[in-house]
Amino acid sequence: MVDAICMELEMQNDFLGNDTVYTIYFGGGTPSLLEERHMKKIMKLVNYEYRLSSNPEITLEANPDDLTKDKLDMLFSQGVNRLSVGVQTFHNEMLNWMNRQHNAEEAENCFYSAREAGFENISMDLIYALPADDNKLWYSDLQKMIRLGPEHISAYCLTIEPKTAFGNWLQKEIIQPIDEDRAAEQFEILVETLAKYRYEQYEISNFAQAGYESQHNSGYWKDEKYLGIGPSAHSYNGKFRKANVSNNAKYLKGMAEKKIPFEVMTLSKEDQINEYILTSLRTKWGCDLELLKSKYGIDLMQAHGNHLEKLAYQSLLFEDEGFIILTNDGKLLADKIASELFVYADED
Repeated sequence: MVDAICMELEMQNDFLGNDTVYTIYFGGGTPSLLEERHMKKIMKLVNYEYRLSSNPEITLEANPDDLTKDKLDMLFSQGVNRLSVGVQTFHNEMLNWMNRQHNAEEAENCFYSAREAGFENISMDLIYALPADDNKLWYSDLQKMIRLGPEHISAYCLTIEPKTAFGNWLQKEIIQPIDEDRAAEQFEILVETLAKYRYEQYEISNFAQAGYESQHNSGYWKDEKYLGIGPSAHSYNGKFRKANVSNNAKYLKGMAEKKIPFEVMTLSKEDQINEYILTSLRTKWGCDLELLKSKYGIDLMQAHGNHLEKLAYQSLLFEDEGFIILTNDGKLLADKIASELFVYADED
């Protein structure tokens, strides 16, 4: 797999043109399985084939049980300077319920071990709306996270997808559907609690101490180009998106034939506009009205002026120096509000 990934890195080296690469993200699957020789090979090739900034943000996703002291030392020595750790919760009964491999003690210990290894930029994930009789578990998870003090916290509502274990349990009524009122209440607790401890909500699910916003994910939300390498990886150059095959065996077979197995999804102007509206409204920066005009020729105020006034009157959004920004109440309805502001061909 590493050989195939390296081959694709060479074959894709013109996708970004000569643009400087500011972030590298080892995500999806289990990148923490990579050994030192693998990391050395990949990073050497990236440095040779691509133009990196002087201090790129290099993130690796990992589960707490993967982050041994030796693994952390190796990752740090190979240039990884940011960790994204899938904690989910500090309660063992909930970790067992979610079929996670780590326990609460490992989640806490891996944070201290990462600090000892030299990591000064750590992100940790939590999940809310877990099955519990009240909000005590959620308050407890937040307080534990705050005591640890990672630079970045991501928090996601539990989702139950069809054709998954949870989906099957839901169908058999082993578990109950997500309580949307409870989820909204816990989201409000999340925002209020983290704000008290100087974590800024710079995107609906993401909170950071000053200067520690994820540069990599911010690029997605700001409509910047990106290159994805490996099975299931997506790439975007501002006009079309490429999606590599999600099947490992098919990916390896294609790379053995020196043919990257991917599909191209050409984005219409309408697609590009609406994707920008959807993603930008999720952020603290908001939707840039001037960018829509200059890049896409769309005047959102002209297209949806009356509705924007109505949403502002309802205290769901506001305009600040040419940017449309959601209020805290608006963030609870972000996707719905974005869909109401979408632009269609006849408005183009």
